[in-house]
Parts: sequence; C-alpha cells; structure tokens
Amino acid sequence: MTISALPDNVIRFRLDRAAQAALARVLAGILASAPPFRPVMPRWGTPFSVLMTNCGPLGWVSDKSGYRYQPTHPVTSRPWPPMPDALLDIWTDATGYPLPPEACLVNLYAPDARMGLHQDRDEKDFDAPVVSISLGDTALFRLGGDRRNGGTTSFELASGDVMTLAGPNRLAFHGVDRIRPGTSDLPQSHPDAFRENARRINLTLRRVSPAS
Repeated sequence: MTISALPDNVIRFRLDRAAQAALARVLAGILASAPPFRPVMPRWGTPFSVLMTNCGPLGWVSDKSGYRYQPTHPVTSRPWPPMPDALLDIWTDATGYPLPPEACLVNLYAPDARMGLHQDRDEKDFDAPVVSISLGDTALFRLGGDRRNGGTTSFELASGDVMTLAGPNRLAFHGVDRIRPGTSDLPQSHPDAFRENARRINLTLRRVSPAS
C-alpha cells in the first residue's frame, strides 16, 4: 500500500503537545460523565470494533434500529456533557462556519480497532463541514470520493492533527485501516482519557441541523 502525503484538508500538529494533553484532561471528564459504549450495526447487531461516546447537545448512536442523533446517552439516559470551549475554538479556527457544532462523536480505538469506509451523512444539511481531531497513536487513514467503489488515498494521521471535510469532500468516503501502536506516549500519560485499552482517540465535530 502506498502512503500518500497529507492532503490540503489536514493540518499537521494543529494541536501542540501541551494542547493535546489539555484536551486529554478535558476528555477524561467527558468520559466520566458519558461512559464509552459499544454501538452495534443496524439490523444485524454486529458490534463496532471501537467504543464511542459524545458531548454537545446531540450525540450520534447506532443500534439495531438504525443510525441517528439523540440528546441522551443510550445507556445512562442522561444528557450528553457540554462541548468544551477548546473544541468550539478548533471548529471556529478550522472552518469559519457561522454556527457552532452540535455533536462531538468520540471514538476510542484499541490497537486492533478499525473503521470501514463510510460517509458522514446522517445530518440534515451537508453545507456545514465536519472537523476531525486525532489524539494518541497514529492511524493509517483512507480517504476516497463520493462513491464507495471509487479510488482512495491512504495517509497517516498523528496526534494533534486536524482534518476538515468540506465542500466537495464533505461526503467523501473515509475510514481507518489500522493503528500504529506505540507512536504516541499520550495514552500512557493520560490513562483516564485513554481508557478501555484505547490507543487512539478521534473526535469528530458535526453540525446536525440546517442553518435555517
């Protein structure tokens, strides 16, 4: 597999080491309030290989009845914790979009976790961008076009990288092929955030409702 250079929609080390550590500390509080859960695929009930949680007014969930956003945790039934200012600042800086994100999906990747090619299309309006933040071990990421069977490129996302999907890339298929264990010391430095054997954390900021 050929590993490509970073595309223009990725900012390498947008968060420096201190900012990564600060965000990990904030995440520890989010996970304490909204414990990670393992979603399952619609209809078949096949469990995901990643654990998930959310923060913000809405959270993305998946179960046998389908994919959706909802205002409460599927296990505790409590509202999701508020989205921290640090994430709102990254959204504003990366996108310039006039409205704030409504959901931050937090994916916790163990060393053997994967994420198959998919589109982020459960939102009601695709004008708003999607912002992805990487923490912890490096991931081999795959990015394609708006067709599942189209060509893809593979590149590495490291801790502190920020990627934006907007415009023609907003509905691009994307996924994680593997995790590079031991490429970051952040998991050992902040075990309260990197719990359940997680080596990489991905935070995805999304606007769910249309601008109107």
